[in-house]
Amino acid sequence: MAQDTAILDFGSSKITVLIGERGVNGTVCVKGMGVCDYAGFSEGEWLDPEHIAHAVGRAVSSAEANSGVKIEHLYVGVPGEFTSVVCKEVGIVLNKRRKIKDDDVFALMNAGDDFNPNIYEVINIQPIHYTLDNGRRLLQPVGVASAKLGGVLSYILAEASFTGFVRAILAAMGINSVEYVSSVLAESLILFDEEERDNTAVLIDIGYLTSSVAIIRGDGILSLGSFSMGGGHISGDLATALGISFTDAESLKRKVILSINAGENDIYEISGKDGVKTLSAQLVNEIVTHRVTLMGKAVEKCLSLSEYEYPDYIPFSLTGGGICFMRGAKDVLSRQLGRNVEIVAPKLPQVNRPNLSSAWGLLDMAINNEEPVKKGFFARLFKK
Repeated sequence: MAQDTAILDFGSSKITVLIGERGVNGTVCVKGMGVCDYAGFSEGEWLDPEHIAHAVGRAVSSAEANSGVKIEHLYVGVPGEFTSVVCKEVGIVLNKRRKIKDDDVFALMNAGDDFNPNIYEVINIQPIHYTLDNGRRLLQPVGVASAKLGGVLSYILAEASFTGFVRAILAAMGINSVEYVSSVLAESLILFDEEERDNTAVLIDIGYLTSSVAIIRGDGILSLGSFSMGGGHISGDLATALGISFTDAESLKRKVILSINAGENDIYEISGKDGVKTLSAQLVNEIVTHRVTLMGKAVEKCLSLSEYEYPDYIPFSLTGGGICFMRGAKDVLSRQLGRNVEIVAPKLPQVNRPNLSSAWGLLDMAINNEEPVKKGFFARLFKK
């Protein structure tokens, strides 16, 4: 019988709770959903910490009511701004040449886990690759004979201040069984297949207030960077530069088409409580293009800080709800980065939208971890 699995996703502007199970042909069936707007976070800090418990409670209650399921165990996605990635080359010597077991893989993982638990909580450990005594590289060493086991492992660390804060909120709601998962890792696993990850992928997730940039290889993340900029900053720019309300700026942003060469007489119209306003399309596009260009420069900075290289021929993959729905925005980003940019979304029926990458990625990954057949494989992805 399928088992209900619950996740909580902290987006830039919304908290999402999903309760679901694995459907036929590998699909994900959502039985309950709860979404609540909240102030979000920026520069690694909550913007309105006093009201987060209320928002989490509303999202959880709504998902439980929709599904008729009481959440007892919850997978919580940790956003990129609250996580760090450290890749290490680790090795252990076995007592003799023999077939490698799951316990050997766990021993290898533990050999590199020397992080200060008062500062970081290790939430995911997964391989970039494993190595054997003959120098062979592979992604699944269990069952292969060797006298040594080594590899490059990606350790994803969550700030202990984040996990402790969220754990206290959930405990007060009666949810004491919690596992933390990297949201960026979950996105990577649902957005890219094994071949794409083996070739290396670059993922850019631009949200409403914050964004993340990750270099993906194998089952792991080579590097992860974040910056506090997103679609909400475009609205702020429009409101400030044009002297309109933030609500009108949000409405205007949805009309913007950066892929057209606006002329002097071209306008955008927005309807508000003060009637219909007309605004110069040239000026609006210039304002938005400037902000998207700044996002591109922030992406470049994140990538420049990584010590890992990626192939010149691969495109950059863009997801998230920040600018993906803005026509022509990815082209502006592409020009700034000097690289083809493609919008990616979950390859799941009815949810193939980039703003759903994080939440559905978390649910798909959590369900995989609950499935007995795949438990041995996915146990490598979760800190046990």
